[in-house]
Amino acid sequence: MKIKIFPTHKVEPVLFYTFNTAFMIFLVAATLYPFLNTLAVSLNEGLDTVRGGIFLWPRKFSFQNYIAVFEGGLIVNAFLISVSRTVLTTVLNVFLTTMLAYPLSRSEYVFRKPITTIFVLTMYFNAGLFPVYFLIKGLGLRNNFLVYVVPYLISAFNMIVVRTYIRTLPESMIESAKMDGAGDFRIFLQIIFPLCKPVLATIALFVAVGAWNTWFDTYLYASSRQSLSTLQFELMKRLSTAVSSMNMQQGLNPTQMIKNYITPVSLRAAITIVASVPILLVYPFLQRHFIMGLSVGSVKE
Repeated sequence: MKIKIFPTHKVEPVLFYTFNTAFMIFLVAATLYPFLNTLAVSLNEGLDTVRGGIFLWPRKFSFQNYIAVFEGGLIVNAFLISVSRTVLTTVLNVFLTTMLAYPLSRSEYVFRKPITTIFVLTMYFNAGLFPVYFLIKGLGLRNNFLVYVVPYLISAFNMIVVRTYIRTLPESMIESAKMDGAGDFRIFLQIIFPLCKPVLATIALFVAVGAWNTWFDTYLYASSRQSLSTLQFELMKRLSTAVSSMNMQQGLNPTQMIKNYITPVSLRAAITIVASVPILLVYPFLQRHFIMGLSVGSVKE
């Protein structure tokens, strides 16, 4: 009886692809599970959520958590403020940061090293909360929409990423443009800026996520003006209210608590979904450039 032995060069690819497929399926499941679990908790009745044991599907389906998030009519205006600050901050930050990175990438600019050093130092040292607060107050930005935009016009880290990316572009293009009579501003707008699309998509995503998620600046500088309240700040207040309400009902029996069954756990899940959906809708349009821009522009020189 002859035993058939498969050639090694045919067995190894099968084992590799089998293991690789199984590993990727596990990785996708581990990545999606937290989001799907949060979605299930947000769609589950509040008091039932406290019992635990919810995984990928709500046990007692309910929209009350989302109704609690959107009640009062303030969320719509806060959403518009958050969208406005995110779009405006992202556009201005990307353009101005790239404009700063271009001259600092030029070897003929004699002040490029000291200016770069000054910007890098701001990444490691800052004046602290109180000096920044008094600076914002002195500039007249308290209870002003510009407080969401002006402090975020330039990013030192993003400038270094863009500067490094620009240095990878062929020098011959810039020299040819100068020979044709193009000035620095025209070279920047018509050559450098369009070629930086991958790295611009990368820093745009960083800036947009940061501007969308922050609420502390609203608390410090614009909390006394309701019309400037952002979505994240309103959601934070909703969660604080739910926590306070839950603490006040600790001594009540379940029959009495059923009248107010919005719990912090379920409300936090609904808030997470509401806050993350806009970013999830934007990311697919930038994902194509994100990896290349991050890998090429992240090496500091």
